[in-house]
Amino acid sequence: MSTNKTYSCLIVDDESSSRNIMQSFVKKYCPQLHVEGEASNIIDAKKLIDKVSPQIVFLDIEMPHGTAFDLLDQYPKIDFHVIFITAYSQYAIQAFNLASAKYLLKPIDIDQLIESVEDVCDRIDTQEKSAITHVLMDNLKQKQVDKVIIPLMDGFEIVKTNEIIYISANDNFSVFQLTSGRSIMACRKLSFYEDNLSNAGFLRIHRSTIINVDKLKKYQKGKGGVAIMENGKELDVSQSRKKRLLEYFKA
Repeated sequence: MSTNKTYSCLIVDDESSSRNIMQSFVKKYCPQLHVEGEASNIIDAKKLIDKVSPQIVFLDIEMPHGTAFDLLDQYPKIDFHVIFITAYSQYAIQAFNLASAKYLLKPIDIDQLIESVEDVCDRIDTQEKSAITHVLMDNLKQKQVDKVIIPLMDGFEIVKTNEIIYISANDNFSVFQLTSGRSIMACRKLSFYEDNLSNAGFLRIHRSTIINVDKLKKYQKGKGGVAIMENGKELDVSQSRKKRLLEYFKA
């Protein structure tokens, strides 16, 4: 990211103290940003965004007159990048992670702020438009993870969870095996998907494998056993993870 470039931003938060803190942090730790204005509710935020056309919006989730998502719903195409500010539940954090969305937990951690801003500025520089926010909103509205953004070496790909049969480890990468027969290598460790797909019907059955339980066709008993997936792939179940798999199906 070029340190000579300046990026416009807005701060949207209903608490004046939180806006003041964010203003101070941005000025001190994110010199590449220029704050164009503030808003304390989604009505004023909509007016300000339309007037200023910011590149980045720091957006609190819960505000008067509606949530951040009520605001974003008003834009058929979101032409700005969002860094969410949240104290949301663990489920929502998983949804943020799987959509590759940037978020800050209150109280704001300075290192997390700097990292999030640098990542978003990189996305702006590479002209990576934010399908990310739309994927996040879809998942949260449905109250279940329906889509995953898979980070690639040269960008990202959006995949529906019901297209994933299993995910396997490949060193520091993860390989998604899809119902189409395609495989996609993601630039994330398998542990990331174990943590963030746990509420979406995915289960780790081996140190190197996570399965979509909806795609499990048959289980063969053994020391650990074998999971036979709908595409015919036979996957070893480790002895330490066998109990959890059987409990999932109450077998």
